[in-house]
Amino acid sequence: MPSYTNPVIFSFGTFAIRWYGMMYIVAFAIVYALTRYRLNKEKLSFEPAFIGDALTWSMVGVVLGGRLGYIIFYGTSSFISDPLGSITPWSSSPGGCHFSGISGMSYHGGVIGVIVALFAFTRSRKRGFFETFDLFIPAIPLGYMFGRIGNFINGELYGRVTESAIGMYFPLAPTWELRHPSQLYEALFEGAVLFILLWSVRTKSPYPGFLSASYLFGYGFVRFFIEFFREPDVQLGFVLLNFSMGQILCMVMMIAGAGIFFATKPPAQS
Repeated sequence: MPSYTNPVIFSFGTFAIRWYGMMYIVAFAIVYALTRYRLNKEKLSFEPAFIGDALTWSMVGVVLGGRLGYIIFYGTSSFISDPLGSITPWSSSPGGCHFSGISGMSYHGGVIGVIVALFAFTRSRKRGFFETFDLFIPAIPLGYMFGRIGNFINGELYGRVTESAIGMYFPLAPTWELRHPSQLYEALFEGAVLFILLWSVRTKSPYPGFLSASYLFGYGFVRFFIEFFREPDVQLGFVLLNFSMGQILCMVMMIAGAGIFFATKPPAQS
């Protein structure tokens, strides 16, 4: 069964509304709505305007961090050969994602961008960084799920060749063979499953930083194994032994999550 839908929802002349860009909007709307729900039901010490301002900073961090992360992790050779063309995200990049015409975005770069943006934001508002990050963490996986659905609609970031019954044909793949719908695996496990886990423990978080550490480790752990079913980026292939760049970054992510867990854990009472 082929997996490909017209990535354009509708267009006005040369201006096009694309599914992937719309999924970004849906993702941020979901994170905003669920965080506002937490604010109303859990009596958290944040003002409603704080959420909107923090997400605005986060949007900037996602776009800038995602693009710069793609250049650093996946497109260094392209940057060296064409620095200006590589920086402009609407240029064509192999293996990249499309966001209303934007291609070449890195999830891990986006995470770093959000961390930097929220760190600067919380410093300007004199609020705790992990307290703020934990506020949004339980909702993030559900929003992220729609990004992967956008990848599936675009027929990009497809999986490796398989003979299993769940294999699908992806027209953008280099060969017409059945492949794992790895985008849907990611949407399910990195999105829905991780959301259920984090949402269920959100009110039981023992200290600021616990939810952030759980998300970083949990996402890295799940994504690491899903990468075995996802086709490595064509311009990189396997970068260390039989591990893809995504898996290397997920290892770093798990280490960071474990480090935050122990660094933020209060000392035991004697």
